[in-house]
Order: sequence, then structure tokens, then C-alpha cells
Amino acid sequence: MKLAILSRAPQAYSTQRLRAAALQRGHQVKVLNTLRFAIDLSGAEPDLQYRGRRLSDYDAILPRIGSSITYFGTAVVRQFEQMDVYTPNTANGITNARDKLRASQILSRHNIGMPATAFVRNRADVRPAIEQVGGAPVVIKLLEGTQGIGVILAPQVKVAEAIIETLHSTNQNVLIQRFVAESRGKDVRALVVGDRVVAAMRRTANGDEFRSNVHRGGSVEAIELSPEYEQVAVRSAQIMGLKVAGVDMLEGNDGPLVMEVNSSPGLQGIETATNLDVAGAIIDYMANQVAFPEIDVRQRLTVSRGYGVAELLVHAGADLVGTTIAESGLTERDITVLTLHRGTSVVPNPRGHVELEAGDRLLCFGKLEEMRSMIPERRKRRARVRKLPKEPLPD
Repeated sequence: MKLAILSRAPQAYSTQRLRAAALQRGHQVKVLNTLRFAIDLSGAEPDLQYRGRRLSDYDAILPRIGSSITYFGTAVVRQFEQMDVYTPNTANGITNARDKLRASQILSRHNIGMPATAFVRNRADVRPAIEQVGGAPVVIKLLEGTQGIGVILAPQVKVAEAIIETLHSTNQNVLIQRFVAESRGKDVRALVVGDRVVAAMRRTANGDEFRSNVHRGGSVEAIELSPEYEQVAVRSAQIMGLKVAGVDMLEGNDGPLVMEVNSSPGLQGIETATNLDVAGAIIDYMANQVAFPEIDVRQRLTVSRGYGVAELLVHAGADLVGTTIAESGLTERDITVLTLHRGTSVVPNPRGHVELEAGDRLLCFGKLEEMRSMIPERRKRRARVRKLPKEPLPD
């Protein structure tokens, strides 16, 4: 495999380890500065230039996109995707993970446990938001902070209001989040590669510091994750569209609470703590995917005229409840069930004998008109545009 690691820090531990792991396995690998690319849209096919010259062919890229160059870095990754070069982390996945608010919105849609979170902009809404997440103390987070930077613990409501007002005055967007006291300054980092956790560690804050990041002086220890924590970590990474991710979780009283999904996780802390070749696991996974890469099913299937991908919810009391997929009549309507989501479990390519239950979500490909007819009508939000009044402005 010919691999390019997109990184502005060739001497960083993670970049060096990934490069060494690739070389040890006989792959060709180069570290390319993300900012030296030029996106070429002038030709008949998408292309890239690097340092002013046409880029040679690569089988795969591994993005290590820093937060300061998210926009340009993801544009470069997206161009590689258009050129059919494999990447474990898509541009869309990196963008989603980098914005803490967007990530929280996406994960909450899929019933992933998270600390109670609020996002407001008006000063009058700050105090109600603090109460909504459980009251002081609260954690205040900048939307694009990394390595614990931009994370503040406010012990009192008035202190929280002052901090948020100050940040808002500098045009900073912040999240207000419940302080999970039971975690006691500890969190769990799970390194997800593909559909499994390859390594996990517990990070403990130093002294009175509540942030457990290694860059903040936190200590680390290797741990074995329970099936519950492992499933949440893998699902969170997959929901975000990432095949290589660091998933940070708090150990709440009711189970794992996802804090963040990192698209460019550092390897030094977790390799040191676990003594596992995490970089090698990432390279091995990519090598296996290059010959048979996963594709964006929705993007590829919706180009067929009149056909597309849709999710059908089996409502309680619907005729589908209690019938099997074979008996449901979906096939006769030219609809194929790709996956069945039931609670937290996913059944890919479900067989015809599977019986449907209320609450099932069916990801289907088929005729859009047929699928649209199976979705209950919603109240139309857009009213008809009326003609301008004869006297549009009052006297």
C-alpha cells in the first residue's frame, strides 16, 4: 500500500509511530504537510497538487488534521475522497467531531449517553440553561478546544454567568455542561479502530485539577473495558463517521457518558499506558480496507433516478408490527431493507424471517415515492406565500 500521512508535525510521536509501523509492514509511506496542497478543479477529473507539482497516486491517506486548519484540512481530505483514495476518517466525520456542539447533537439523536448539555447565546438564557443541566458547579467548554484547553469548571452560578458573558463578548461560542461529580477527576479513553476497541486507558487528574488530559499533567493506566463501554465507544465513532477515533467517556452512575470523539487521537499516552502497538493496528486496518473500501451508500445510491435511501420507523399499531420482512410487502413495492435498528443493536442485511417490532427503524433503499407514502404526513411548516398588502408599511 502506498500511504500518505497528512500532518504538519512530522516529528510528533504519533506521526513518527504511524510512519514506522507502516514501514515495518513493508508499505510505502510519506508524511505530507497538509497546508502545502493545492486543490485542482480545473481539469475533467478532481486532482491535487503538492508543493506546486501534480500529486502522485496514493492508495490511502491518514489525516492528522489540527484544529487550527480544520476547514482547509477537511477540504483536502474531501478532494482525496473525490479521487477515490481511501481514508478511514472522512472529511464529514472530522468536521462533525471537531465541533463539540455538532457532535453532541448527532450523538444525542442516536441515544448515546452524555452529560446534560445546553447551548445558548442570549445573556437572559444563561441562568435557565445552568439550571437545566443541574445547577452549579457546571463545566463551560469552548466549541473547538483541544487537550483540555478551553474547559472551565465554574463552582457557582454567578461565576459561570460572568465567564460565559466574557467569552460571549469575544465572540466565543460555549457549551454549558453538567459536572459529573461521580467521575472524581477521572475519564476513560478508548481507541477505536474499525469496529473494535484496540486499547483503553483511564486518565486521572493531577491534584486539584479536574481535567484529566495527559497534557494537563494527568496520569494514565491501562484498563479492560466492559462490553457496555466498548459498545458505546464503537457506536459513537461509527455514528460520527470515523474508523479511527479516540472516544472519551466519563464513568457515570448510570453507565458511560461520552464527552468527546477525537478524530486525530494522540498515541503516545495510550501506547505508553497499554504497551500495545496501536499505530500498527491502525495501519493493518487500513491495509485491509484499501482493497475493499467502505463507501458512502447514501451518496452512491441516491444518484439513481427515482430511487434513494430512507429510514422507515415502525410505529406502534402499524400494520407492519408482528409481520416478518418477507410478509411486509416491502419487496413487492421495490424496497430493500439494508439494516434494521432495534434499540442499541443493528442487524445488517436482515433476513425475510425477521419479525418486525414497534420502534424498529429500517434503513431502506428503493423507490422514493413508495417509501414516502409509508411515512405519516407531517404538519407542513411552510405556508403559502401571500401577496404583498396594498399598504405594506404602516403610517
